[in-house]
Amino acid sequence: MTPDDIIAAALECMGTPFMHQGRVPGVGMDCAGLLVHCFKRLGLRHQDERGYPRTPFDGQLERILDSQPSLQRIALADAGPGDWLIMRMSRDPQHIALHAGFERGHPYIIHSTSESGRVVRHRLDALNRTRVTGAYRMVAA
Repeated sequence: MTPDDIIAAALECMGTPFMHQGRVPGVGMDCAGLLVHCFKRLGLRHQDERGYPRTPFDGQLERILDSQPSLQRIALADAGPGDWLIMRMSRDPQHIALHAGFERGHPYIIHSTSESGRVVRHRLDALNRTRVTGAYRMVAA
């Protein structure tokens, strides 16, 4: 499994409408649904958590990600294409985005948010860079 494989799996979901706890490409998914799709597409072991709030708190998102058999926490400085970034939207990390590589020297992400209304790929701008608090790498478990 390469970073390109992970990015290709995420790109299959482009344009899927945002739906909290959604898991179906083309129908509806949230940021966790995008991660689950990639796990499935790549044949990686995972636990599909359900019942989480729209705004995780008190370290909930990190606990869920740390428990995934096919994810490994990495130093943020080591994160690159194909790695998953966790982002703080208000206080605690509440969002997951895939590092989708570079274009003209700028990093891009793929993610699903209620603000965008769908799975999108866009430049990781200065504001969102300040929100990134950690990173995870997919591994064969």
